[in-house]
Amino acid sequence: MALEMIREANDIKKLNSEQLRELSDEIRKFLIEKISRTGGHLASNLGVVELTMALHLTLDLPADKLIWDVGHQSYTHKLLTGRKDGFDELRKYGGMSGFPKRKESDCDAFDTGHSSTSISAGLGYVAARELKGESHSVVSVIGDGSLTGGMAYEALNNASRLKSNFIIVLNDNNMSISENVGGMSRYLNGLRTAQAYTEIKRGVEDTLKKLPGRGDRIIDQIRKTKSGIKQLFVPGMFFEDMGITYLGPVDGHNIKKMTKVLNEAKRVDHAVLVHVITKKGKGYPPAEENPARFHGTGPFDVSTGEAKDSGTTDSYTEVFSKVLTDIAGKDEKVVAITAAMADGTGLTAFKRRFPQRFFDVGIAEEHAMTFAAGLAAGGMKPVFAVYSSFLQRAYDQTLHDVCLQNLPVVIAVDRAGLVGSDGETHQGVFDLSYLSTIPNMTVISPKNRWEMADMLRFAVDFQYPIAIRYPRGSAYEGMKEFRAPVEYGKSEVLYEEEDIAVIFVGHMAELASKVRRELKRTGYSCSLINARFVKPLDTGLLEKLAEDHCLFVTVEENVVTGGFGEQVMDYISYAELDVHVCNIGISDDYVEHGNVELLRKEVGLEPEVIVKRVITDYLMQKDDKRKRI
Repeated sequence: MALEMIREANDIKKLNSEQLRELSDEIRKFLIEKISRTGGHLASNLGVVELTMALHLTLDLPADKLIWDVGHQSYTHKLLTGRKDGFDELRKYGGMSGFPKRKESDCDAFDTGHSSTSISAGLGYVAARELKGESHSVVSVIGDGSLTGGMAYEALNNASRLKSNFIIVLNDNNMSISENVGGMSRYLNGLRTAQAYTEIKRGVEDTLKKLPGRGDRIIDQIRKTKSGIKQLFVPGMFFEDMGITYLGPVDGHNIKKMTKVLNEAKRVDHAVLVHVITKKGKGYPPAEENPARFHGTGPFDVSTGEAKDSGTTDSYTEVFSKVLTDIAGKDEKVVAITAAMADGTGLTAFKRRFPQRFFDVGIAEEHAMTFAAGLAAGGMKPVFAVYSSFLQRAYDQTLHDVCLQNLPVVIAVDRAGLVGSDGETHQGVFDLSYLSTIPNMTVISPKNRWEMADMLRFAVDFQYPIAIRYPRGSAYEGMKEFRAPVEYGKSEVLYEEEDIAVIFVGHMAELASKVRRELKRTGYSCSLINARFVKPLDTGLLEKLAEDHCLFVTVEENVVTGGFGEQVMDYISYAELDVHVCNIGISDDYVEHGNVELLRKEVGLEPEVIVKRVITDYLMQKDDKRKRI
């Protein structure tokens, strides 16, 4: 087997053409088999098998630098750099990451997880290479979906000034996660159909060469002229007009053609873009037919493509989808926005029912937020559904364009908290901290599925900026008996006792309830409060609770720094309340990939650990009070 011959980087160069064909088939079979068990990004990886092989055949790793945009399509790269055995533990805690990781291999040049970054990172590598007087190749791979992100254009603008080689590989499969949208997508569609340009150009050159004495001079003149042959046959020539040499399009599943064009690209003394056409999901019919479904998948049955162990309980995302669609049916001002994540954020149903009020802006969260601000200023009720991790990219627009003007934009913050297997770049554990710093912003978080519905209705009717934060996975169905109306700035008291008050944020409801139950079992009195509003704080309730409680325990799935607990602590200090605050959250660190329940144990978000800490803090506080008396 050809795959068995790959034990380390550059081993692929030992294979002959027949073995290379075998290798591509073996890689696809290997990936389908492994990902069907572990889950992971399947469609994107199946689409870049031959492209990755061609890159490894033309580069010398790790001396040359290969940077993957987003990075979820790096599985073949990992196989070709000797990490085959790591796939049994792919995306598991302590196992191999599903993204490039510099600490995992010298062949991973740059840690990635968000889109539109690879050209900027590659430019940095090129600048470092020139400053150090080195000569290795630098290649940045970027998808056509990532070219909808503004950062990519900022990088292209700077790449056009280079005087040394830098290769940009445009992996064009007409998809990001959902199908691509917008002007760049239309432009690339034109280039895909312009394959005839290459044949026409070659025919013209061959004809001119036959002219005695003058043919070569004419060809040279045309090559030097900006309005040359390409300009005649390919409309726009966006990249060439910027000063970036354009090569392609080339069949991304033809290794021979790709190695040829990549070797040509290495000889260019400035930035060069190689346009490669690939098919997402290639080689596995279910993934070819539904690449979005197999973008990031859990375990599945290989023979059918059907997911395994799919639960029947609605997720928070599904509740959001149903309720928002219902609201929009009664209010024509409600519009929905996504940044290339219609399926993931639950907006597909909204899109089907209200296509004129649905906007997919592509991978462009910054634009999405300011676009939402414009819609709100124009009298609409925009709801921008976005993953917590990706919302980070729109912080400036949230602060300046939405909140400075106090516009009624609803930010539906999906995948908040620990999301699991995608790891550090996708964990949504910072949003409470950065959203709470913004004036005019309101932040709410539901405890269960019913409160999710109530809060979404509240948010859409709210006349100011508001973020509703909810996690990935099944919506909690406990605490159904508690369903007080959502009232601005007010928390919900579930159990009122004395001494210890556990105040939780959103989906920490089940964990907080277990903590209270265990404290009660061991003889401690404990109140339980659903914060509901992270911002503004219910300061009136905090002051009331301080009268007969000596310890507040805040529970949140967010970093402690700047989070809900620190805000409570700040107010306690400001108001000079005689209460100690025990903040339960995530330490000031990045959380790696793994099962969510396991990760919660690792970061200390489990009942036994919390109860032990609470009892210790409570006894210390009681002892301190006795000494003061």
